[in-house]
Amino acid sequence: MAKYMLIMRGTDESMAKMMETPFEQMLETVGRFNEEMIRAGVLVAAEGLDDPAQGVVVDFSGETPVVTDGPYGETKELFGGFYVIDVASKEEAVEWAKRIPAMAGAKCEIRRVPSIDEFPQDNEWIIKERAWRERTGQL
Repeated sequence: MAKYMLIMRGTDESMAKMMETPFEQMLETVGRFNEEMIRAGVLVAAEGLDDPAQGVVVDFSGETPVVTDGPYGETKELFGGFYVIDVASKEEAVEWAKRIPAMAGAKCEIRRVPSIDEFPQDNEWIIKERAWRERTGQL
């Protein structure tokens, strides 16, 4: 088994279309999909994100970080939320992603989440992180 992050990316148009959908209807549609993943035993985490206009960006382009309000300036797609699933293969992750109830124009990027076991186990920072994960029940 391997973890994959399904990263939801929307355009201004797909986000506007989503905002036109009655909230209760959206909750039911997404809730049914989430329930299906829970029953299949693959869902690890899922979160949606607030309106990008309410966020801030910390830009590390210069000598010191610069903080600005709102989304990333010129952009065609915005990160809108994610699922983390634990499945047998990238192909299975793709099959789940194809079933996400997304608006026309949205995209889903699929990225594998490397396991801590893939890093050098004698590294002091990996040892500290593994201890933290064990203490917090994440391992």
